[in-house]
Amino acid sequence: MRDIETREDVELLIQSFYSSLLQIEDMKPVFAGINFQEHVPQIVHFWSFVLLDEPGYKTNVFEKHRPLPIQLHQFDTWLKTFTAAVDRLFAGEKAELAKQRAAVLTHTFKSKWENLGK
Repeated sequence: MRDIETREDVELLIQSFYSSLLQIEDMKPVFAGINFQEHVPQIVHFWSFVLLDEPGYKTNVFEKHRPLPIQLHQFDTWLKTFTAAVDRLFAGEKAELAKQRAAVLTHTFKSKWENLGK
């Protein structure tokens, strides 16, 4: 298995991840109103910034998610599904970095969500 090396790899990861995530009944309501044709390129840009040092991503990720009807436990489902997608497709330094960054995002989002009283 190879590592995450290109933007195309990131896109494959994100497409695979969301294909799996949207099969989970508990997660479907969170993404019900999302236009994935518009959303996926933004997610790919974010992860390309994180993993491949691509410049130009300046969006506040937390603020983008704040209006969504997310329950606290769903962050753990997100992380588990993301990690499984990485492990299914890639192995190596960038793959490990992706899982580490996803874990940090999950922890950060959960902490902020709790502070919002959601």
